[in-house]
Amino acid sequence: MSEASSPSIAPPDRDGAIARIVIVGGGSAGWMAAAALSRVLGPRGPCITLVESEEIGIVGVGEATIPPIRTFNALIGLDEAAFVRETQGTFKLGIEFVDWTRLGDRYFHPFGVYGHDFGLAPFEAVWRRLRRAGQAAPLDAYSVCARAAAQGRFAPIPQAANGPPPMGYAFHFDATLYARMLRAHAEAAGVVRREGKVVDVALRGADGFVEAVTLASGERIAGDLFIDCSGFRSLLLGQALETPFEDWSRWLPNDRALAVPSANVGPPAPFTRSTAREAGWQWRIPLQHRTGNGYVFSSRHVSVDEATATLLSGLDGDPLAEPRLLSFQAGRREACWVKNVVALGLASGFLEPLESTSIHMIQAGVARLLEMLPTRAFEPADARRYNRLMAADFDNVRDFLVLHFHVTQRDDTPYWRELRTMTPPDSLAERLAIYRATGRIFRENDELFTKTSWLAVMEGQAVGARDDDPLALGVPQDLAAARLAKIAELAGRAVERMPAHGDFIAAHCPARTPEPV
Repeated sequence: MSEASSPSIAPPDRDGAIARIVIVGGGSAGWMAAAALSRVLGPRGPCITLVESEEIGIVGVGEATIPPIRTFNALIGLDEAAFVRETQGTFKLGIEFVDWTRLGDRYFHPFGVYGHDFGLAPFEAVWRRLRRAGQAAPLDAYSVCARAAAQGRFAPIPQAANGPPPMGYAFHFDATLYARMLRAHAEAAGVVRREGKVVDVALRGADGFVEAVTLASGERIAGDLFIDCSGFRSLLLGQALETPFEDWSRWLPNDRALAVPSANVGPPAPFTRSTAREAGWQWRIPLQHRTGNGYVFSSRHVSVDEATATLLSGLDGDPLAEPRLLSFQAGRREACWVKNVVALGLASGFLEPLESTSIHMIQAGVARLLEMLPTRAFEPADARRYNRLMAADFDNVRDFLVLHFHVTQRDDTPYWRELRTMTPPDSLAERLAIYRATGRIFRENDELFTKTSWLAVMEGQAVGARDDDPLALGVPQDLAAARLAKIAELAGRAVERMPAHGDFIAAHCPARTPEPV
């Protein structure tokens, strides 16, 4: 049996910089952590070792993202065009929701913002007042992203004080190719990869801190700080440290997903599509070389065979493989940082990919770890703050996801009848009560989802407001109508100048044929 040559772990009450970081698990979570830590901490920082096994598959269905990923890629030095080329990527302006409110209905959740505020009066308050009076267009008219998506166009546009509403964008990409790209960056920065399956986790007797992991080969890898990226198994946080799991299936009952790639049948759309089905929802994610598809469903309401038939019958192109079944449970660990272990990705919790938040939750966890990177003393206050902030992130995303399922008008299947009549989390019930009274939307602290996101879903799924926000009454109606018309005009002009999405990709970031993975 061999052991890493670095000195044994220091007692937690002795001050000093972290010397060794061990990341257990690869995939997007592990390699995002490795790339960011090595980039920020530099060559004089701690030794970083990543352990992963080729025997253990990667979930790899999270191929759609939200705009903050652009910040992460910039942090680690990824050129955007190269990133899109290397991952067979496309651009994403938002999500189209089909059949969520009722059968035959659809709406769009755009990135960016709707319009511009009227001083202290929020845009949405003024828009709602004029919409009641018949002097405002549908909400999408005031979003560059929504209008560009509807026309299949894309190009970044600069933000200007007197220009159209700011737009945002993210990406669709092959998650396995992204992990490969991250690995290259991380290894170039000094991260050491160890191939092998973890078969034992050694805890220190005095305080229960993780001391080392042992691989099937017998190699023992010791560390100061351990990052658990082992997926649903949660080898360190869940199994070794026995951190309880908080089950959210009473609000989010989906517990299975079938994933299958299909052939492209035309230019890729610059948006993700989510179609509500009898017992869940189906995603469509267009890449340059294929389309990603999946059906997220509740096994209490539909069988795997029935779900498979539904998924395959809803594909735009021919399937390129057999559907792959994944099992999961919605919820999170009661803490993401326990002793000297920080969990990222699926090891910390799972929230289904309806709003493409999986990659972002990894990013948020990495950013906060860098902000609160411990010394070998492992100050408990750091862990408490980290856990409080990550729990708030999870809870906020949970509420936003539950919103989609709860405010439906569908009652055509037991699944939808159960969801529309559930008792939502108290925090979501409060948001809904405020919105139903005056249409007010709020964003507290650094919550992930902006007012645009909450407004898109609440309006898209017909959550009505009884009265207008009093702030809107202070804006003269004729002035408001003229400004709304100007906003819509500027948004329309901006979109008219954009090329087709496929043409933009062909000109700036066409992908090479990917190597086998």
